[in-house]
Amino acid sequence: MSIGSATGVEVTTGVDHGAVWHYGEPVREQRAMAAGAAVVDLGHFDVLSVTGSDRLGWLHGLTTQHLTDLPPGVATSTLVLSPQGHIEHVLHLVDDGETTWIRTEPGRGSAAVQWLDSMRFMMRVEVADLSSEVRLVWVGDGVPVDGESVAERRADVGPGREVFLARSAEVPEAARAGMWAYEAHRIAAGVPRVFLDTDHRSIPNELGLYATHLDKGCYRGQETVARVHTLGRPPRRLILLHLDGSAEALPALASSIQLNDKQIGFVGGSARHHELGPIALGLVKRSVPVDADLLVDGIAAAQEALVDPEVGLHVRPQLR
Repeated sequence: MSIGSATGVEVTTGVDHGAVWHYGEPVREQRAMAAGAAVVDLGHFDVLSVTGSDRLGWLHGLTTQHLTDLPPGVATSTLVLSPQGHIEHVLHLVDDGETTWIRTEPGRGSAAVQWLDSMRFMMRVEVADLSSEVRLVWVGDGVPVDGESVAERRADVGPGREVFLARSAEVPEAARAGMWAYEAHRIAAGVPRVFLDTDHRSIPNELGLYATHLDKGCYRGQETVARVHTLGRPPRRLILLHLDGSAEALPALASSIQLNDKQIGFVGGSARHHELGPIALGLVKRSVPVDADLLVDGIAAAQEALVDPEVGLHVRPQLR
């Protein structure tokens, strides 16, 4: 697959199907990302926009994040929950003063637009799926963007920003990095990808209240979030897995995590990190001892706690 002057190996399965996995030098690509000197094409992610004078107050009332006073240019993330508190949609957004620009997971944009449209009622808002017109690119802090971008938001992963570009615009010239590098940095930072590192039963508390604000008005699913937070004991917790480096393969997505021959969770995204070696994210039962060695799809693994099993908060509070 070619992007600009670079040719890469394409992802052929899973949610990132069609993206570039790497450009032939995964270690170099990860180091370039860490230095803020790379570009990662995230054009397979879906891009939405919300316009209209009521947009921020409307999104505030529907989702888990406090958005009414969101300043232009400030990036944040928010979730749409079911009445039972399960995660249904994830929206990573930035507002430019006139439009709220949103990225969501590949293939999830149409469903998000459909649900948001169903909740407009008399509000002055318009929702659009712009995935065919706008592409997302991760751009390192040391890489200039020639020409005008549609919008930018601070990235959750690595020293860079997410730039919304018109599909017709040129991707910035810099060292190319693929999804292997992006995923390795994301997993090492403990940043979950909803629908990849979660399942249909996941609630925000299991992710350390990721993308969730506790001091705001009512929204769908809030009762579950508030009750679990008050009790301080989410049923499961997100962990970082340090996998046995002697294994040739990485664990299959959604495969079993076991302790003493009993299934206690499942694994999400995984990658080989240039410094940490093979790593993955997983969801395990809250009661699993934080120092227990685990078996992940037949691969021995040590765990690093990301969510406090008693308090239910992410141990890396910089996560949005």
